[in-house]
Amino acid sequence: MATEITNAATVSKPNSAVTRPLKPLTRAYVTFLAGDGDYVKGVVGLMKGLRKVRSKYPLVVAVLPDVPKEHSKILADQGCIVREIEAVSLPEKYQNQFARAYYAINYSKIRIWGFVEYSKMIYLDGDVQVYDNIDDLFDLPDGHFYAVMDCLCYAYNQRCPDALQWPEAELGPPPAIYFNAGMFVLEPSLSTYRDLIRTLEITPPTPFAEQDFLNIYFRDTYHPIPPIYNLVIAMLWRHPEFVELERVKVVHYCYAGSKPWRYTGKEENMDRDDIKMLVKKWWNIYNDESLDYKNYVCSTGGGSYRACEPANLLTSPIRGWRPSLRNGPIGHLDPF
Repeated sequence: MATEITNAATVSKPNSAVTRPLKPLTRAYVTFLAGDGDYVKGVVGLMKGLRKVRSKYPLVVAVLPDVPKEHSKILADQGCIVREIEAVSLPEKYQNQFARAYYAINYSKIRIWGFVEYSKMIYLDGDVQVYDNIDDLFDLPDGHFYAVMDCLCYAYNQRCPDALQWPEAELGPPPAIYFNAGMFVLEPSLSTYRDLIRTLEITPPTPFAEQDFLNIYFRDTYHPIPPIYNLVIAMLWRHPEFVELERVKVVHYCYAGSKPWRYTGKEENMDRDDIKMLVKKWWNIYNDESLDYKNYVCSTGGGSYRACEPANLLTSPIRGWRPSLRNGPIGHLDPF
C-alpha cells in the first residue's frame, strides 16, 4: 500500500510489507491518539510546544483507525508524521478489569516498539506539554527504559495509605519503584515488540492497564530520571516538597479537570493559582499562530531551518542529509 504525504507529514497504514526509509531517521518524539474526541487539541498543543522549544526531532503520532481523517489532516497540517496503527487486541480476561474503562485502549501504545526505523524515541501522552527542550534525553545510554517515578497516593499504597492494592497474589511483589507511563524513553525493536505482545497474553489484568504492564515488563531495565521531565500535575498538592516548578520541563495534565482544553476550574483542586498558571501557559502556546507549521517554517529563514520547507524533512538528525520529495515519502508501513 502506498504511503500518503499530507504536506510535511507521513501517513502510514498497516501492511504486511515493510518499506524502509531512504535513510535512517534515528530519533523522534512519539505520541498516541484514539477516537474522535478532543484529544487532538492536546496533540496539536504538544507539536507546537516542541516547536517552541526548538526540538531537533519530529513528532510521530500513532493513530488508531477510529481517528477521523479530519483530525489526521489537522495533525499533518501541523507538521506531524501521522501513522495509522491497529488497536492491540486484549485477552478476554481483560474485560472490565480497569480503574477506568477507557484505560484499555492504551495498550495500543505497545505498537510503537515496532517503529524500528527509529533507534530511539521519546513517548509523550497527548495531555503533556513541553516547556523546555528535552532533546538531551535522546543521549541517555542505551539499554535502559527511562521514565519518571510516579506518585502512588491513589495507586497501590506505596507512598500514602490510600486506595488500590497491587495484585500481589497474581503478579508477585510490586516493582520496587513505579513509573508514570505518560512519558518515557524507549528503543524500538521488533523482538521487544513481539515479546510485549506475547507477555500481554499471559499477564493478569491490572487496574492501571498499560502503565502497570510496562512497569512489570521493564522492572529490570527501568532507570528513573528527574521529576522535571514529567510533572504529574497532582504532585503540586500531594507532594509539593518534590516540585521545583521553575525548573520543570514537562507538565502532564493528567488529573481530572486539568486538561487545558476542557478546563473550567470547578473540579477538585483546579482553582489553585499554580494550576491556573499552567493552564494559561498551555493556551499561550496553543493559540500562538507563529508556532503553526505553515507560519513557522516560513518565518525562520537564516535560522536552523530553510524557509518554507517541510519541517519533518529538515529536522533529520543525520547531518548533511536532505531527502527530496521527488524520491518518494520518508517513513515506512507498519510491520505488524
